[in-house]
Amino acid sequence: MEETKLISHEKKTFYVIGLNYKKADIRTRGLFSIDSAVQTAMLMEAKDAGIWALSVLSTCNRTELYGISSNPFQLIRLLCKYTKGSLEDFDELGYVYKAEQAVRHIFRVGTGLDSQILGDFEVISQLRGCFKMAKEEEMLNTYMERLINSVIQASKRIKNETALSSGAASVSFAAVRYIMEHVRKTAQTKILLFGTGKIGRNTVENLVKHIPQAELVLINRTREKAEDLGLKFNLVVSDIEKLEEELKTTDVLIVATGSAVPTLTRVEVKKRKKPLLILDLSVPANVASDVGQLAGVRRIDLDTLSQLAQDTLSRRRAEVPKAEAIIEEIQQEFLDWVHIRQFAPTIRALKDRFSQIKDDEIAYQSKKIKGFNTAQAAVLGDRIVQKIITQFASHLRAHDQVMEEHLEMITQVFHLNLEE
Repeated sequence: MEETKLISHEKKTFYVIGLNYKKADIRTRGLFSIDSAVQTAMLMEAKDAGIWALSVLSTCNRTELYGISSNPFQLIRLLCKYTKGSLEDFDELGYVYKAEQAVRHIFRVGTGLDSQILGDFEVISQLRGCFKMAKEEEMLNTYMERLINSVIQASKRIKNETALSSGAASVSFAAVRYIMEHVRKTAQTKILLFGTGKIGRNTVENLVKHIPQAELVLINRTREKAEDLGLKFNLVVSDIEKLEEELKTTDVLIVATGSAVPTLTRVEVKKRKKPLLILDLSVPANVASDVGQLAGVRRIDLDTLSQLAQDTLSRRRAEVPKAEAIIEEIQQEFLDWVHIRQFAPTIRALKDRFSQIKDDEIAYQSKKIKGFNTAQAAVLGDRIVQKIITQFASHLRAHDQVMEEHLEMITQVFHLNLEE
């Protein structure tokens, strides 16, 4: 099927422009990142820039603009104006999707099929938020509101009817799931995170989200980095010199230090006062191998957690066909609505014209024919008009590839004024 002309009468088209983790590295994605204040400014400017509708999504893995405009370059220029990214960077690493292709893309984004971690459902809440902001700034029209509601519906059904989001698909989440499944009474658990780099930060986010009742303490060789993270989540931060002391009362130690040599040895661990679970998320391993030989110590390495994540991803991949079937169903419902919406004004105008012809003819015949039954004539006329209109609508649906030409012909033949 040819690409659907979603809003062809007004020369408006739905576009998605952006870049993501597939081609752009984290540095480049950072150049194109957008905070909420900048999003608001972009929405305000779009009103005066000939952009009819706009929503802006910016996450750690992608920045995308969803907009209705006469061409995609309006959106690209707006993106580059409000970020540190250049047109050259976008030309090399970005993408543009149009009309039906753009619709299919946003469905895959919103349902986790286009995520860096397959089945990630965090993005749907982020999408919902950015479309809500667009609506508050009066930059969300009927078309885009219907679209995001359809994407949300697909996401909910996939979450409820498939196992696409089950299990732990990242190492940091796998570590948290391991704690949840192997540590009793997590409400009374003290978790010490050693290392607040990228993996450490991801792990903290998962801990705060999934085990909020646990006591969480942060330690990092550079205290300032730990304090930044601790301030964000209102967590306790301890000094590196107190590592051995903290371990005496710790139930779970997560090591994410990323050093070339072990940062945790038997020396720091042997004086602890209780059983200890150690999860080493570092590459290479930053927990000395002989630490796991101490009585009461369980050491889980990155390979074990990675295998758990890979097993999860394998199960999720098996669920993709089910998810795609759900997307196709809801996506097609949306596209059918778009088709009907495209010719609905013409059909309504045509029905009004035929109804006027019917009324004029009944009025004429009622004066000419004695005893003329206007009520019966009106019923008969309405049925004839409806049958003709139904035939026109069926014809337009069956010839969607040349619909625009047929709509133009109908408008001219019956002298329709669509503005009225």
